[in-house]
Amino acid sequence: MDSLKNQIELPLLNLPDYNPELYRNDDKLWVFDPIRKKQLVLTPEEWVRQHWINFLIQHQNYPKGLFALERGLKYNQLQKRTDLVIWDKMGDPYLLIECKAPSVTLSQKTMEQACVYHQELKSPHLIISNGNQHIFMSYDSKLNLFHQERDCPKAPN
Repeated sequence: MDSLKNQIELPLLNLPDYNPELYRNDDKLWVFDPIRKKQLVLTPEEWVRQHWINFLIQHQNYPKGLFALERGLKYNQLQKRTDLVIWDKMGDPYLLIECKAPSVTLSQKTMEQACVYHQELKSPHLIISNGNQHIFMSYDSKLNLFHQERDCPKAPN
């Protein structure tokens, strides 16, 4: 695993170091996803998502059983997929994370995409990240407004 990681250049991210299980097959690089328990093609966005999964579980004590990845939802008759949703222990959306490749600049367009997903889920917390820059938001449902936060929300109770 380490030798394969050393043979390829994966971008360093502004998240704790993580050494996932990597495999090469059919000229593609694959990563083992511990939530879905299967190998996935390692895209730049997947690299960011896997770092977030590791960070939340290993460093923030989020329970693994509360994660849902690439969950489908409909918006204006279009099928969309969220990158990462963490549920609370009552089964309600708690945190929505929109992951972008490290080369993607976080912009108003990125925020609008995440807000489209948020309109359907109504999670109280939202993170937008390209692995290097992270925007932490909390949602005030009474005022229908987002507030930027300094840090990642604590694990759900």
